[in-house]
Amino acid sequence: MGANDFVTIFFLVAAVLIFFQLRNVLGRRTGNEKPPRDLYGSADPASGPASPDAGKVVTLPRRDATEEEDHFAAIDAFTPAGTQLNDSLREVSKADSSFDPKEFTNGARMAYEMIVMAFAEGDRKSLKGLLSREVYEGFDAAIADREAKGEKVKSTFVGIDKADIVTADVKATEALITMRIVSQMISATYDKTGALIDGDAEAVAEVSDLWTFARDTRSRDPNWKLVATESEQ
Repeated sequence: MGANDFVTIFFLVAAVLIFFQLRNVLGRRTGNEKPPRDLYGSADPASGPASPDAGKVVTLPRRDATEEEDHFAAIDAFTPAGTQLNDSLREVSKADSSFDPKEFTNGARMAYEMIVMAFAEGDRKSLKGLLSREVYEGFDAAIADREAKGEKVKSTFVGIDKADIVTADVKATEALITMRIVSQMISATYDKTGALIDGDAEAVAEVSDLWTFARDTRSRDPNWKLVATESEQ
């Protein structure tokens, strides 16, 4: 092997080692990782014989108070610190470090419109990816009943007036957030003869709903699903 080949291999190995070290330092923490291995671990001779796992784990420094508050900055900007909602959202953030209440709210608004329109159109495929199994079964039964009666729904989504987080909770590994969503819609239901049996084909109606979204914080899937619905009408 020539000198140039040896130098090339040396730098290649060095580059690989540096890459893995940077990945360990800069890699995004999700809260579910195993403790990092200490590649340079050493045992204290005075402490006696080392156990098989000695020197393999690095104890990382705990997040200090300033870092903790920086972590919750997005929540404090969303709702005042010291309130019950702020405390609840902080618990969600502790379970899911990627959680941002503003981004969640924007996503929930889009999901609300998609779900409402998919239900009106009988689009089961779209609903299945947005709903929990229990909620999907309820929506599917309602669509099937409509189909059996030959009824048709025609809806126009006008927009969302308000979308506010009202409660948040973490149960075991599941994060749950309930939102009050006030929307404007035009909706009319027709029987199989084409006669109007519910709603109004021209009037804009205000709809107020309480929807609860949930996510398993252990999952790599970042999506939230609708797990409960309640109408305030």
